[in-house]
Amino acid sequence: MRDPSATTLLKWYDAHARDLPWRIGPSERKAGKVPDPYHVWLSEIMLQQTTVAAVRSYFLRFLDRWPDVGSLAAAEDARVMAEWAGLGYYARARNLLKCARAVVQEHEGRFPETHEDLLRLPGVGPYTAAAISAIAFERPETVVDGNVERVMSRLFSVETPLPKAKPELVALATRLTPAERPGDYAQAVMDLGATICTPKSPACGICPWVHACRARAARRQLEFPMRAARQAKPVRYGIAYLARRVDGAWLVQTRPDRGLLGGMLCWPGTEWTAEPPEEAPPIQGEWRNPGVEVRHAFTHFQLRLSLRMTELQNDAEPDRGHFVADLRREDLPSVMRKAMDVVANCMPDKVA
Repeated sequence: MRDPSATTLLKWYDAHARDLPWRIGPSERKAGKVPDPYHVWLSEIMLQQTTVAAVRSYFLRFLDRWPDVGSLAAAEDARVMAEWAGLGYYARARNLLKCARAVVQEHEGRFPETHEDLLRLPGVGPYTAAAISAIAFERPETVVDGNVERVMSRLFSVETPLPKAKPELVALATRLTPAERPGDYAQAVMDLGATICTPKSPACGICPWVHACRARAARRQLEFPMRAARQAKPVRYGIAYLARRVDGAWLVQTRPDRGLLGGMLCWPGTEWTAEPPEEAPPIQGEWRNPGVEVRHAFTHFQLRLSLRMTELQNDAEPDRGHFVADLRREDLPSVMRKAMDVVANCMPDKVA
């Protein structure tokens, strides 16, 4: 069977590269335009465990507000966290600021070029370091995300299940990474997985590597990548308290910097525990239960959040939390937005 060729894939990429706001396309590269390392880094941080469709608008909004690493480094933490709200995995936003400030303070506002130096930056792991080094600086680093894992597992019929197969898949991807155009090649393999070698219904008939694919030859492409059986996520329970004053201000809390939703504005509530918790309202009031439970999936558990809501006079004093007069839905993380939406449906004349 024919070996997969980087040249073949790059020829396909030249004709079919996705148009993405953070990308310098192959024709632009050939014309001498080079990627902005800030754009590459920002997009790669945002794309971690998040889809391209979800990231596109966030990326453009961040660039509009903070067009370079220096302006981001100087931004207020709360403003950046608010703009990040909805993207999830909020430790990324905290590391985003730490990394921007490290680039400014330790590297004179310029991203380092090598994989080793990039790894020293906050929030930059092996994949992100390889992506920045290859795409922004044309260094022959091997970039392996979920799309690339799927492509390699099918090309070489890797029977080892994920996640155990990761080192094997990286080694196979390294064998194929060329010295010429490594940045375009890295993006080409990711595009191939995202648009052709998809998890379901892969378009094998138009794949540039179809004649090199062992899984396709055996008609087993849908079996790869192999995956170990997943264990059911545990369930945690909590209560969120949504209180609004007559003047429209909402009672919120800022979560601790460390841990889930760190540094984000959230509704006051109980701890999230393995059993339904006892009531712990943050302020005295006539609390009502709308009878609707918010459910949200985190990486390691499922959350079932009961809701309580009340209206308060303007002189109400909370035991914990603080009132925000102009709270925007966009200032809240996704699970807290869901809670706000429930209240909006229950009291449409009371909630903006």
